[in-house]
Amino acid sequence: MTQHIQLNLSGLSCQHCINRVKTLLEARDDVQQADVTLERADILSSASPERLIECIEDAGYHAAPGDTGSLSPKSEPLLPEKTSDEAVTVEASSAPSGHTVTLLIEGMSCASCVNRVEQSLRQVSGVVQANVNLADRSALVEGEVNSQALLNAVTQAGYQAEIIIDENERRARQDALAQRSQRRYRWQAIIALAFGLPLMGWGMMGDNMMLTATNRSLWLILGIITLLVMAVAGGHFYRSALRAAGKRSATMDTLVALGTGAAWLYSISVVIWPEWFPHEARHLYFEASAMIIGLINLGHMLEQRARQRSSQALEKLLDLTPPLACVVTDNGEVIRPLQEVTPGMTLRLRPGDRVPVDGVISEGELWLDESMLTGEALPQHRIAGGKLHAGTVVSDGSVLFTAQAVGKNTTLARIIQLVRRAQSSKPQLGQLADRISAIFVPVVVLIAIGSAAIWFFAGPAPQGVYMLVVATTVLIIACPCALGLATPMSIIAGMGRAAESGVLIRDADALQRASQVDVVVFDKTGTLTKGKPQVNHIITFGDISETEAIRWAAALEQGSQHPLARAITAYCHEKVPHSVEAFRSFGGLGVAGQVASRQLLLGNVALLQQQHIDTSCVDAQLQHEASQGATPVLLAADGEIVAMFSVSDQLRSETSSTVETLHQQGYQVMMLTGDNQVTAEAIARQAGIEKIIAGVMPQGKANAIQQLQQQGYRVAMIGDGINDAPALAQADVGIAMSGGSDIALETASMTLMRNDLHAVNDALMLAKATLRNMKQNLLGAFIYNVTFIPVAAGILYPLTGTLLSPVIASAAMALSSITVVSNANRLTHYRLPRH
Repeated sequence: MTQHIQLNLSGLSCQHCINRVKTLLEARDDVQQADVTLERADILSSASPERLIECIEDAGYHAAPGDTGSLSPKSEPLLPEKTSDEAVTVEASSAPSGHTVTLLIEGMSCASCVNRVEQSLRQVSGVVQANVNLADRSALVEGEVNSQALLNAVTQAGYQAEIIIDENERRARQDALAQRSQRRYRWQAIIALAFGLPLMGWGMMGDNMMLTATNRSLWLILGIITLLVMAVAGGHFYRSALRAAGKRSATMDTLVALGTGAAWLYSISVVIWPEWFPHEARHLYFEASAMIIGLINLGHMLEQRARQRSSQALEKLLDLTPPLACVVTDNGEVIRPLQEVTPGMTLRLRPGDRVPVDGVISEGELWLDESMLTGEALPQHRIAGGKLHAGTVVSDGSVLFTAQAVGKNTTLARIIQLVRRAQSSKPQLGQLADRISAIFVPVVVLIAIGSAAIWFFAGPAPQGVYMLVVATTVLIIACPCALGLATPMSIIAGMGRAAESGVLIRDADALQRASQVDVVVFDKTGTLTKGKPQVNHIITFGDISETEAIRWAAALEQGSQHPLARAITAYCHEKVPHSVEAFRSFGGLGVAGQVASRQLLLGNVALLQQQHIDTSCVDAQLQHEASQGATPVLLAADGEIVAMFSVSDQLRSETSSTVETLHQQGYQVMMLTGDNQVTAEAIARQAGIEKIIAGVMPQGKANAIQQLQQQGYRVAMIGDGINDAPALAQADVGIAMSGGSDIALETASMTLMRNDLHAVNDALMLAKATLRNMKQNLLGAFIYNVTFIPVAAGILYPLTGTLLSPVIASAAMALSSITVVSNANRLTHYRLPRH
C-alpha cells in the first residue's frame, strides 16, 4: 500500500547530493515520487521507511524518520493532507502548539473593553496569544492554559465569560445570547422612548422645560420617573461604568453613564434647590437622559441584528453537516445521530444526501457537489478508493464508504476552526485602531471637562446650563463603539466570503499584505501546469511502426511510478507484453531490457550517449521539442534509435485567462522555475507571461523573491511543491495550491481549497475589497469623532448661536455603529467574476 513517508536527511551538502538521493529513490520500483531537499525527503512509496533509509545510507548519506512538527517554518501552520482529489484536508497538526480555547464574553461594549479583556487574558500563565472580537463577543485563546484561570481573568476585568468546546455549541450559545440581547435592548428602548418622546414633545410645544413655581411638583414627579426609567432601561450602562471604575478604566458605558447622570443630577438639583440657580439657568434635561438611553439601546438592537448577518458564510459551513447518518450494520441499514458515528463504521450514501463525515469509498461510484467546500461548481466523479469530505452533496450515484474522521476532526470542522481563528486575528491597521481606542475614553473625558470649564468661566449666561449641555454632548457623541467595530466586522465578513469562495486565509495580517501586492510570481510545474506529463506525439525512425514502438516502451515502463513512465504507459492502448528480460534501471536517465529478442533502451539523450548510441541524427527534433516546452524520450532497439516520444506537462485550462486577468488588474506576472530556460520560455509564451526566472534551485527561488522585494515590490508567490516552500515563506504573501505538498501548504499564508488558478485572482480581489472596506469603516469612525467632538464642544456656537443637543448626539452615536456594521455586511454579497 502506498504511503507518505517523511525522512530527515543529513550529510547532503549541495544540489548534486540532492539529485543523487532523488535519483536513487525514484529508481526504485516501489517509489512513486520523491521530493528531496538538503534536510528532508518526502516520499510516496509502498516500501517501509527502514528500506528507504537503508537505500540512502548505502549511498553515503544519513536518514532518520521525519518529525513534521519540528519543520514548520511558521508557528501557526495550515497543514492540509496531500490528497489525490481536489478538496483540501486539514490535519490535526494544523492547530498551533498547545490548544485553542473559545470564550463567549458578555458585557463588552466598545474597543476599550476589548483591550482590557485582551490584556487580562494575556497575563494568564501559559497563554501564547489571545484575540478578542467585539463583533461576535468572543475570544480565541491559544496555549496550554487552565480554563478556570481564563474565566477568572475575564471576571477580574469586569465581564462574564463561558468556555465553548464545540462549534455547534458556540453557534447555539451565540444565537441565544444575540436573541436575548435583542429582546432586552428592544424593551429597554421602548420603555425609555415611550417616556422620553412625549416628555420632549410636551417640553418643546408647551412648557419649554423651564422650572417655575407652578410646575415644580410636576417636575419632581417626572424627575423620579426619569430616575426609574434610567435604572430599568439603562441600568446596564451604570453597572458597567462602576465595574470599569473599580478597575481604574473607562469604556463607552462610562461616557453614557456620565452624560445621562450629569443631566439628571443637574435637573433634579434645579427642582429641589431652585434658589441656588439663576432664573435663566433653570432649564431641565430629564427628557435628554431618557432619550439618550432609549436611542442608544435602539442602536444596540439594530447593530446586534445587523451583526448576525456578517458571519453568514461561516454559518453556511456549519449548516453543511447533517444531523443523521445511514449506518450499515449486520442487521441492515440504521439511521443514527451523527454523534454516534465512529471511525471504521460503514455508511451508505444516496442521491441528495450530504456526506456526514470524512471517509473513503469502499463500493460504488458517485458524482459529488463540493462547491460549498471548495468553490468548484462542477460535480466531481468519485469511485472506490476515492475520498469523501463531510458537508459535500451527492449529485448522483450510491456508495458505501468507511468513516475515517468524525466530529471536530473532519476537513469541514478544521476549516471552520481555521476561519474562526483568522476572523479573530487583527491586521496592522486594526492594531493601530486598538492602540488609539485604548486611550480614547480618558481623552474624551478630559475634553468634556475642559470644554465644560471653558463654558463655565468664559461662556455666556447661563454658564451652568451651557456647561452641562456641552459636557453631556461631548461624552455621548464621542463613544468609540464604531471605532471598535470597524476592523473586526470587516474581517469577519471578508474571511467568511473568502472561505465561501474556496480561499482559506491564515490571518488578517495576510489579508492586509495581499491587498498591497503588485507582483504575482507563479511556480511552473503543478501550478501553471497540471503536474501530470502526457505524451503529445511519437516520431518513428526506420521501418518500426508507431504501435510497436509504444508497446515496447510501455513494456519497459510497466510497474514504474515515475511521472514520465506513467505518461508513456497511459498512452499505450494496446496489450502490453509482460516478458521483459534482463531489465535494468539507470537512475534518473532511463531503463533497458530485452523484449521479443530485441535489446531495448528507453531514456534521455544522456543515457543513449552513455551507451555509445549516436544521437546526432535526431538533434533537430530534440531542439524543436525543447523549444515547445516538451521533454524528448528516445527509444533505441539493438543500438539504433527507432522512436522519440514527446512528453510535456500541459498548461492548466485556466492558466492563460488567469494571467490575462491579473495583467488587466495591473499586476506584474512572473514565472519562477527550476526547469531549463528553453522549456520555461515555451511554457511562459503559452501562458502569456513575459518575465521568467528559470534554472533556480529551492533556495534560489527564495533569493529571487528577496531580490524583487529589495527593488520595492510586494510579492505574492503561488506554488505547490516542497521546492517552493522557501519562496512561499520569503514572499509577502505565500499562496499554496490545495493539491500541493504538506510543507508548501503549511508555509503559505493562504491555501486555495479548489484546485483552480482563478482562485488566485479571487483571493487578491477579496483581500483588496476587505481592506478597502476596513479603511472605509475606520475612516468613517475617525471622521465621525474628529468632526462631531468639536461640534459638541460648541465650536459652531459663534456662527449659529446654538449648541448640539445631547439627544441628537445619542442618535448620531447609534447611527455611526449601525453604519459601520452595514458597510461591513456588503462584503458578504461581494461578487467575484464568473470564470
